[in-house]
Amino acid sequence: MRRIRLGVGAAFAAGTLAATGLALAPSAAAVTPQSATINASCAIGGSGAATLTATQNGTSATVTLSSSGITAPIAFAEDSIQSTLTFVKAGGGTTSFSGTENPAMAAGDGMVVGPLTGTVAPGDSLEAYGGSLRMVVFGFPVSCTASGPQSPGPFVFD
Repeated sequence: MRRIRLGVGAAFAAGTLAATGLALAPSAAAVTPQSATINASCAIGGSGAATLTATQNGTSATVTLSSSGITAPIAFAEDSIQSTLTFVKAGGGTTSFSGTENPAMAAGDGMVVGPLTGTVAPGDSLEAYGGSLRMVVFGFPVSCTASGPQSPGPFVFD
């Protein structure tokens, strides 16, 4: 009987240590800031403030762009816009996020594209100013550019 109690006690202790280890394990990599604002101008759809929201999981990252100032010129079906959002890297070069993710939008709705996926490296600092958003809508390319730096600053990935 004593052997059974020791076995149960050891199993309980191991389970408790494992749960504590999970609670104290380092969290997934994070991007700072998680959200930034730019002023953008598009060839079609107008211009205005846009919010960029970024997430990171290791070297995989996503960015979503949403704007009430830049509007859908026509109705769009869900996942019908091919988008590529290109950022300028602080050390030189560019990093692009792409995909066909978008909600269904009626004509006049604020534009939303993403989450667009890309690959980042630890320490990457990405700025929308100097980059671009290229959308292909029904076979026609539409380009958008930022008119100034993003606020509060570039995305920095862990």
